[in-house]
Amino acid sequence: MSAHPNIPRLYIIKVAKWFMLYMPIVVPFYKSNGLEMADIMILQAIYSIVIVILEIPSGYLADVWGRKRTMVLGALMGVTGFSIYGVSYGFTGFLIAQIVLGIGQSCVSGADSAMLYDSLLEIRRSRQYSKFEGRITSLGNLAEAAASLLSIGLITFSLRTPYYGQIIVAAIAVPAALTLREPSRHKMLVNTSFKEILQVSKFALFDNQLLRRNILFSAFTGCATLTMAWFAQSFFEYHEIDIIWFPILWAALNLTVAIASFTAYRVEALLKPSGTIILISLVIPLGYIALSFSGLVIGFAILFIFYLVRGYATPVLKDYINRVTGSDVRATVLSVRNFIIRINFSIAGPFLGWVNDLYDLPTALKLGGTIFLVLNIFAGILFLASRKVMNEPVVYKSRTKPS
Repeated sequence: MSAHPNIPRLYIIKVAKWFMLYMPIVVPFYKSNGLEMADIMILQAIYSIVIVILEIPSGYLADVWGRKRTMVLGALMGVTGFSIYGVSYGFTGFLIAQIVLGIGQSCVSGADSAMLYDSLLEIRRSRQYSKFEGRITSLGNLAEAAASLLSIGLITFSLRTPYYGQIIVAAIAVPAALTLREPSRHKMLVNTSFKEILQVSKFALFDNQLLRRNILFSAFTGCATLTMAWFAQSFFEYHEIDIIWFPILWAALNLTVAIASFTAYRVEALLKPSGTIILISLVIPLGYIALSFSGLVIGFAILFIFYLVRGYATPVLKDYINRVTGSDVRATVLSVRNFIIRINFSIAGPFLGWVNDLYDLPTALKLGGTIFLVLNIFAGILFLASRKVMNEPVVYKSRTKPS
């Protein structure tokens, strides 16, 4: 059976999203435009706040307005945001760009995974979701790795050149999103009120135990891996690695994630949910603690193991949520997951960063590992206790009148 025509378009959108030419030089770029580190952290905080505020409403928008339309809007916002960066030379311009990019990210986040699952559902291949999600995740990390290497050449012209290139990269997503085909779904949400958004969120996080346990474990894991992504470069600095090696090391870590994501569905078939949850619960937080005691060589080995598990966890845990979520609220539920990740990160990231500044990197890693170990073991035990991962999707029943 051939793949759904949406799938290659989703591949293109993923590449456009993750081919981040600017990422290896983002801090030097800001500083070359007169920003201090405090300004930089404020910009990142605002970006996260925009995503947190819009994450669930945008997922709900995808469920009631259409995944295709929402993703087209997100793609256009991406082009606009990087265009603003290209002509900005100070905090105000960068702030506007961050807000626009945050809106665009919210529109794509959740809607893309929901689009993939419902497209597979349409051709009766939904059980292969983790395989395709793994491929898309893998492609995204390959794109980030390639972009890191390409940025080495671009910065020889100027630190602004990668941002000009990013406009072109972001534009690739627009025709891909425009040519997506809205998949037929068993049921469409007909309510478009804010109250209904709250009802779906309440259903996912409070009313349904199975869904809540899936989301919490996935969100705690996502927060831990996102936080480590920032500490990885701190690890490079702590061991006084020359900055010219940063893009190369960043590319190598992303290639590791790509390999793990690509083969995730095969590994999950061997480990099953129980083995998967135990592996993720222990390796992710213990990776923090082990890294805090390690020198350069051993530390690199631990980082690569961590990133292997990160690449495995992302598509598999999304698949677990999709299997117990109805198509009518899938994008909203996935956005609830992303919302919880961002909320957790907005607390854990600055706190552990403060510990790093006040004490040192090893202390921050030890504390972070301990916190994530407690959270992941707690959520993992609850997850395994449900024993219903592979069952039919839970049914959401709207309690509000159509608007």
